[in-house]
Amino acid sequence: MNHSVNISHEAVLRARVALLGSEVLPLRQQVAAYRLLAQVSPLVYLPLLAQALWEYNPHEFAHRPEIGLALRAESVAAARRMHAVEPGWAGLLVTSLVHYEEQLALMGRTAEAGAVAEEVARLRSDHGPAAGR
Repeated sequence: MNHSVNISHEAVLRARVALLGSEVLPLRQQVAAYRLLAQVSPLVYLPLLAQALWEYNPHEFAHRPEIGLALRAESVAAARRMHAVEPGWAGLLVTSLVHYEEQLALMGRTAEAGAVAEEVARLRSDHGPAAGR
């Protein structure tokens, strides 16, 4: 645990209990739990956070595409952190980037989407089939 981060042990315990409970949590609650727990155990929870962030239903934010974009950008940031520590997680980064690229394209931000597509292509060529989607 990073002791410079001031995290409530009670909040960590609540998040773990919620995730381990018998009921399936709504995605919004899963993301909140993963955000907190990624601060405590990044190697365990960053991949789960990245995935939960891109799984948000795009229709939920159809009227606010900037929210969908922010969620996908956060997914990419989590995946980048994981890939920096464990390069074997290139596939997670590629998948996060693909979802980010899709959201950019949906919003008509083609130049940015193209730059992300180039990064995806570089990662796939550097890391082979493991970095595929």
